[in-house]
Amino acid sequence: MASLIVRNIDETIVNALKQRASRHGVSAEAEHRKILEQVLLQPTKKSFTEVLGLIPNVGNDSDFARVQDDTVHDVFA
Repeated sequence: MASLIVRNIDETIVNALKQRASRHGVSAEAEHRKILEQVLLQPTKKSFTEVLGLIPNVGNDSDFARVQDDTVHDVFA
């Protein structure tokens, strides 16, 4: 297992890490490992398929029927 040393960290970041670790009942080192894992190893964006799966199933197909308008509108008139 590799070790990682991080130098020149602002004291406010160190304190925030310690407070977060305390809230989760773990050491600052364990919390640091958890943060690194979450940020670096887990995908942050959902795939297109996942996003489509999140769309609620509401309405009927007829609610979204396309109405064909055969009139021609001259945009530049």
